[in-house]
Amino acid sequence: MRLFACLVIIFCLTACQKTLEADYLIKGGTVFRGDNTPGENLVVAIKADEIIYIGASSENIEAGHVIDATGLYVLPGFIDPHTHSMGELFNEDPDLRRNVNYLTQGVTTVVNGNDGFGDPDIRALVEKVRADGIGTNTAFFLGHGALREQVMGREQRAPSEKELEEMRLQVSAAMEAGALGLSTGLFYAPGSFSDTEEIISLAKVAAEHGGVYDSHIRDEATYSIGLEAAIAEVIEIAEKADVHVNIAHIKALGVDVWGKSVPLVATIEAAQARGLSISADQYPWQASGTRISNALLPRWVKAGGQEQYMARLNDSDLLVKIKSETKENLRKRGGGDAVLITQNKNNWQNKTLTQIAEEQNLSPVEMAIEIARQGDARIASFNMNSDDIENFMAQPWVMTSSDGSTGHPRKFASYPEKYQSYVIGKSIMPVETFFYRSSGLVADNFNLCGRGYLKDDYAADILILDPQKFAPRADFQSPTELSDGVVHLFVNGKPAILEGAVQDTLSGQFVPRCSQNNKEPSHAE
Repeated sequence: MRLFACLVIIFCLTACQKTLEADYLIKGGTVFRGDNTPGENLVVAIKADEIIYIGASSENIEAGHVIDATGLYVLPGFIDPHTHSMGELFNEDPDLRRNVNYLTQGVTTVVNGNDGFGDPDIRALVEKVRADGIGTNTAFFLGHGALREQVMGREQRAPSEKELEEMRLQVSAAMEAGALGLSTGLFYAPGSFSDTEEIISLAKVAAEHGGVYDSHIRDEATYSIGLEAAIAEVIEIAEKADVHVNIAHIKALGVDVWGKSVPLVATIEAAQARGLSISADQYPWQASGTRISNALLPRWVKAGGQEQYMARLNDSDLLVKIKSETKENLRKRGGGDAVLITQNKNNWQNKTLTQIAEEQNLSPVEMAIEIARQGDARIASFNMNSDDIENFMAQPWVMTSSDGSTGHPRKFASYPEKYQSYVIGKSIMPVETFFYRSSGLVADNFNLCGRGYLKDDYAADILILDPQKFAPRADFQSPTELSDGVVHLFVNGKPAILEGAVQDTLSGQFVPRCSQNNKEPSHAE
């Protein structure tokens, strides 16, 4: 009798469960929640722009569309913590604003304003995004270099008290508008002209608003203070500004610092053990990407405006010193054969600096200076050691990123490249860890509420990929080939890719920083 009563109760409870009405029901796939746990056989239901259910049963769900994900992986859309995709997102052409090269990598949110280049007027950026529509979500850093140039030009000096206060006020305004925090490019002019105390002062403002500090550190090689001292500087900023810091595109750049990843990891983890909150991001390529002038010319040549810059390059008295320092910088990067031109107005693409120099009957150093005179060129610089790449990648506090730049395959293929070469090929980490470090970990470190995980009431940014076909097609000879293997992709509940075909939707949103403060290291496995 008791058994019969229990069965009746169970039947009634089941029958009385409220039916969920969903726009999309995803079933049959292996679901990864984005929290570094293995995949499960679950269903996911989407209504409007949110996940309304994730669980084992779909019996009480009525959906307008059912997606059979059998044999596929279902996971949170990737969040790229370091991109340079403003040119696409703010383009008049909606096809470019769709940001297809990121969608086809499984990326649903891109971060912009990195390396100190972010527009200080965050409110204006947000208004434009909302007015025009974009294909991926985006979040913004305020760029210190752009702010410094706006307030005090490209002067190679410390700011006055009035100038520093103006910068602090603008950082505060950007944070109130939803910026993630402050980014710096301390390797680049004019960021390189600032001292540590200036950065600490501004980072404190970001921290007071619950923001983070993201830095292209002052030296990734032996250009100025050296890699170890640059890491020490970012740790000092974390401590004195009481802020979470992220080391942008962590690397050991150039022959002089190969092998340094081991002691640097120990230094960073010792700082974390003292209570400092530190993370890093990394792209999975041996070549970095920048411009000839940034990589090879001495930084002092760029002080002041464009007119002074060009005047120095054409000053015969200064040219001996410029050539000497450029020669040393080229040596650090492995010589002219390790520098590949990826974009220039001349017909130099896919040629090394050595090849172009030979064509022009110049030395590689002379050719580098001539390229700078002629308007500069984007390059891929093959300057990293595979052991360092893998050592950094293995660390639990290192996120996946692209640092996407024109002419470099990382803009089109970083996520599938890491998946194929390092997760599947070299087993650096299991797939669930790769997914976590490409989604949930980024959301945690950068204070992105409601993103990065598959959870009830979270934004429906959902990636469904074919684990056998998710692969890069772009390489250094063909850097703009779209990646394979993304079967379906949802951005805020709207399909951006269905059955492998990119849709016409522009459902991306501006993603503001959460209001709460983030002071704890987020690197749990």
